[in-house]
Amino acid sequence: MDMNTIEAVVRTTDPADWRDGDAWLAGGTVLFSYGSTAFGPEPLRRLLDLGSAGWQPVTVTEDGIELAATCTVAELYALPERLAAEDAGAAGWPAHQSWPGLDLVRPCCDSFVASFKVWNMSTVGGNLCTSLPAGPMISLCAGLDGTATLLGPGGSRRELPVADFITGDGQNALAPGELLRSISLPASALSSRVAFRRLSLSNLGRSGVLLIGRLDGGGRFTLTVTAATKRPVQLRFEELPGAQELAGGLGSAIPEGLYHDDIHGLPAWRRDMTHRLAGEIVAELALPAGAPVTVSGDFWPPQTTQQTKRGA
Repeated sequence: MDMNTIEAVVRTTDPADWRDGDAWLAGGTVLFSYGSTAFGPEPLRRLLDLGSAGWQPVTVTEDGIELAATCTVAELYALPERLAAEDAGAAGWPAHQSWPGLDLVRPCCDSFVASFKVWNMSTVGGNLCTSLPAGPMISLCAGLDGTATLLGPGGSRRELPVADFITGDGQNALAPGELLRSISLPASALSSRVAFRRLSLSNLGRSGVLLIGRLDGGGRFTLTVTAATKRPVQLRFEELPGAQELAGGLGSAIPEGLYHDDIHGLPAWRRDMTHRLAGEIVAELALPAGAPVTVSGDFWPPQTTQQTKRGA
């Protein structure tokens, strides 16, 4: 889309350069799709281009993984294979086998349902800052207890969990002029066993429900609900919950008004599928590691809604 209100493009990574009417530009796949008046009442006047920032897309240490906000989806998708390569040890990167959480990377990237052109331009940070409920980088980073680092004018710097960074549909915790610099994924979460579930109303449609479950070495269970809700919701249990405990936890953590409502799924459908997929995740993680996964209806909640499409 032509952005005919833009008067200048400034190459900078300094929040001090920001002023009213500016927008940070990374991959630009959303910015150039929606136009210059879609992000506020006033049209955009300048783009602050991060394209020449030179930030290392992925940094791997024993403490975890840091993703630059400008890391592209394509670069992230290649990460598990790079870590599994024979030269990973020589590069000082931990072996892929020690971090089962990396198994979430490719399913989340695939949830974009996008062309290679989008994958090579869209960035992890851009997906988080757009803050749509179905943002798959939100799902990945929140599901792995990611921490966002924000830079602000005057040299300010703050960190907050990705699950708290997203505050609603298209809303986040960025203050005027603030910039998302990076997302850190801790080794403690990457070391956990994981399970992934996603549903869409169409084969190539936007995610209507996306859940990630984690079971750490001590048996503690973390469930992250995204896409079904306007913002990420996390539930934590000291051990894998039973059906009633899980249903009660979901009911308490997600009030009816928090389920998202758009053409990609009615709130009642999203609620029912959230309960069903959460049960499948618990059932999968209850099996020994590596055991074949079979889908059971044991966790299917009572009084489910059969409606699957708007107007059905």
